[in-house]
Amino acid sequence: MPEKRKVLAIGAAGHFAGLVLPELAKRGAYVRGFIQKDADREAVLQHGARETAVGDLRDPASVEAALQGMDALFYIAPAFIADEGAVGRQVVDAAVRAGVRRIVFSSVIHPTLGTLVNHREKGPVEEAIFKSNVEYTILQPAMFFQNFAQGWAEVVKSGTYGEPWSAETRFSRVDYRDVAEVAAMALTEDRLLYGTFELCSEGNLNRHDVAALMGKVLGRNIRAGTVDLDKTGGGKDAPPPPIRTMMDWYNHHGLLGSALTLRAILGREPRTLEAYFEELKATDA
Repeated sequence: MPEKRKVLAIGAAGHFAGLVLPELAKRGAYVRGFIQKDADREAVLQHGARETAVGDLRDPASVEAALQGMDALFYIAPAFIADEGAVGRQVVDAAVRAGVRRIVFSSVIHPTLGTLVNHREKGPVEEAIFKSNVEYTILQPAMFFQNFAQGWAEVVKSGTYGEPWSAETRFSRVDYRDVAEVAAMALTEDRLLYGTFELCSEGNLNRHDVAALMGKVLGRNIRAGTVDLDKTGGGKDAPPPPIRTMMDWYNHHGLLGSALTLRAILGREPRTLEAYFEELKATDA
């Protein structure tokens, strides 16, 4: 691959692919951001893209057109997109037709979990990449720290952190900024080629542990609560079937991994959840 990598970042306007853009820019990559609407163009350029391509992920022709002239592809699927496996396979096929030489796919921890559609649908995409004969790196991150941001204001207001599954279930988590750093390494260097990497920070916490950590950062007691999905009232507020299935799984099983791989790749300790909560607290100041 040429010294200055040309990378198409799919979902460049999203919360997570958007974190990859500045990491690529730091490494001198030329980034084209794939976006759904032109209104996102300026924000994507400010995050480090040099240009944008507007298209529809479900339209292979627009994806292939955006891939023209690119050396590499970063792909993360939108959360709970319908037919995720089929869409992802189309993206891989488009990359092959466009002559892309490298794909970095942000998958998920434990993609073999057939019970969870958002895990199960990653498997066909990984398989398509393996069959494509292109260079690849597969990233399998744990739950993202960034998922806490949406409910932070309510935690501060109510003094309770609630989720719609058992408070005893333990999870590994990761700051997606660390994942983004690994993705940029994989797109611009060769040392991670043909690797499949489970990416987690240190610690397997249940909700009691998370609430205690929030309380430590906020300097007051935070309770671990439980959200009742049956009280959402149905209709447009009712959780879709994949979400309910996921909640049912989490009532009995966690998603656990090791920080060893992420620590080794970064050459430093991964970001901590406590530090992330400190950042959230600072935004309220």
